[in-house]
This record gives sequence, structure tokens and C-alpha cells, in this order.
Amino acid sequence: MEDSLTKDAADRRIAERLRALRAERGWSLDQLAHRTGVSRATLSRLENGEVSPTASVLGKLCAAHGLTLSRLMHLVEGDFESVVLREAQPVWVDPDTGFRRRSVSPPSQTLAGEVLEGKLPAAARLAYEAPPRPGLEHHLMLIEGTVTVTIEGRVHALRPGDCLRYQLYGPSLFETPADTGARYVLFMV
Repeated sequence: MEDSLTKDAADRRIAERLRALRAERGWSLDQLAHRTGVSRATLSRLENGEVSPTASVLGKLCAAHGLTLSRLMHLVEGDFESVVLREAQPVWVDPDTGFRRRSVSPPSQTLAGEVLEGKLPAAARLAYEAPPRPGLEHHLMLIEGTVTVTIEGRVHALRPGDCLRYQLYGPSLFETPADTGARYVLFMV
């Protein structure tokens, strides 16, 4: 029960922040729909908290606003803390793919980097059309499982302990095989 209350509160805060970001730019729903490729109806339902956003949709919205997903979540989640206890690290789950994102070290105004833990279930496919900010630096270390990461058309098959370092300028794709998921840590600067 507590998880659903936390999830509902997080969805409500995400909806409020998405509505505020659009208003700050003076964009109509139609203009944002044109910029993102997300339907006006879906955008309206997201901003009214009627549906939970997916990673794919949030990725498109973040790209339109020039934000990383983590930066958006920071705007939703609150102030900077020096120590982030595991039980206080915000977790978000994509309702479409089952992707779990834990903000281990959330972004702040004064720190350049952030750290995420990602968990993908078996047979997952998570695609992002564009980076939230061109040239965003990533360091992805696979902790367990198997994942194939495609960066701008180049395929990287990772095993536990491998670290993929890249600057993102185009699309990216994360895929797990049918028999195993993946858990990784992602450092972004």
C-alpha cells in the first residue's frame, strides 16, 4: 500500500512539473505534441495525472525541454542532500517495460554528475530517440545480467563488470535477452 501511495504522489508531482515546464515556455499542448511526437491527448492526460508516464514518453518530453530524465526527477523530488540513504533514494518504474530507475545520487545545482541504478527485466526493450542534451556523458557499468546497448547505431554487448563510456548525440537502445534481465549503474556528467 505504501508503494502505491508513493507512486501516486510521484506521478502527481511529475504531472505538475510537466505542466509547469510547458507553461514556462509558453507552449500549447499542440506545440508540445508537435515537438515530441506524443499525442495532445496523451500529454493532457499526463499533465492531469490521469496516466503514469513511460520512460519513452518522459525521454521525448525531456528532450523537448532540454533536460535529462534525472534532472526532471530532481525537479520533482526536492532538495539536495549530502548523504542519500538507500531507503530515501527515489525509485520510478516504467509501467510499459518494467524498467526500474533508482536515483542513487540525484542531480543538484552545484554537482555536475549524477548516479542511477537501472534494472531491466528479461526481454526488455527501452528506446530513446534523442538525448536530453547533446553530448551528455555516460559511464554505464553492468553489475549483473546481460544487456545490449546500441548507441547511434553501434551495438555493445555488455557482461558483468564491463563499462561502456560514451557521449550521447543521437538515439540509444537498451535490450535484454528473453532469459535474463540486467542491473547496471549509470554515471552521467
